[in-house]
Amino acid sequence: MKLSAKEQYGLRAMIELGRRYGDGPVSLSDVAEAQGVSLGYLEQITPLLREANLVESTRGARGGYQLRRPPREITVGDVVRALEEGYIMPLKCIPGTEEEESCSRTEVCAAREVWRRMHEGIVEVLDSTTLDDLTEPIGVDGEHITA
Repeated sequence: MKLSAKEQYGLRAMIELGRRYGDGPVSLSDVAEAQGVSLGYLEQITPLLREANLVESTRGARGGYQLRRPPREITVGDVVRALEEGYIMPLKCIPGTEEEESCSRTEVCAAREVWRRMHEGIVEVLDSTTLDDLTEPIGVDGEHITA
């Protein structure tokens, strides 16, 4: 599975907001600087996150963005779906992964079962991983690194 730049940057922004959860609104420029991403690109994708009710915005001098729910309640799957029109890894031959389209080889495709199982595995990982899981860095040994 290849994540788009939109998915990668959107997830990085959400992780940053997760790290700052409870501190009030965070400016997009602060998020961009902390994550090393383009402010302009974040400005394009945050409306999608807002429309999905994952973030809320506050205007004004102390304005910015913050998570609408605690980081433990937002999954990576939620973020990917918000940024990719509701789909995680859309495949024409797997029911429920693309609107009303089907591959012309669906009935004869020997690999269809592999794609279905792969899709289910990816969805399971993304839907079982929360922003809270990602807010602390993880070391080589798999243990969380604390400052």
